[in-house]
Amino acid sequence: MIQGKTVLAIIPARGGSKGIPRKNIVPLAGKPLIAWSIEAARKSKYIDRLILSSEDEEIINIASEWGCDIPFVRPVELAQDETPMIEPILHALDTLKDNFFYIVLLQPTSPLRNITDIDDCIELCHRNQAPACVSITEVDKNPYWMYQLDETGHLLPLLKSKTKFSRRQDIPKVYILNGAIYVAEVDFIRRHRSFITNETVTYEMPRKKSMDLDTELDMKICEILLSDK
Repeated sequence: MIQGKTVLAIIPARGGSKGIPRKNIVPLAGKPLIAWSIEAARKSKYIDRLILSSEDEEIINIASEWGCDIPFVRPVELAQDETPMIEPILHALDTLKDNFFYIVLLQPTSPLRNITDIDDCIELCHRNQAPACVSITEVDKNPYWMYQLDETGHLLPLLKSKTKFSRRQDIPKVYILNGAIYVAEVDFIRRHRSFITNETVTYEMPRKKSMDLDTELDMKICEILLSDK
């Protein structure tokens, strides 16, 4: 709870995974991948309830062993490759009887995000009286230096700009969602069915904490980073 406003955190973890089979529960630095998000969320001073949304029995059992609440089993039709992430969130809100002010989405594929990041993001959302806040990171490959190819194989700038940038320091900074933390007022989510509108504020995280695991190489790099800690 933050200033009297209750906070629900949800970890979505379906069983299907194309890049890394059973990704959400593969071992990473001595723990199942999902355990890193569960442990960080359980240490939060603001999260009142932490729940899992999954259709997969093995994921459910492992998440329960690590202290995550399992109030329901996600319907299989909401755990498909093409299912928008907003659907399991709305399903969770509709299924739970408690009324929460904030919803926090924590994807299990961001194990380098820690408790400080979670609480700082919630605080930023509340302090700015913003209806939503998402975590971002600066891109390492700036699109101002990227090109497309025309039909004859010649380079075309991806972004049109009147200024030609010769030094990296002069290029405008560009950011992407890093997928680690999404915070929003529950009413806002119900209205917009998205965390992203022109009212959304951002919480910047360094690239070294912004890995969103999708490949075996991502896993190996993350294993090294976590082991170094």
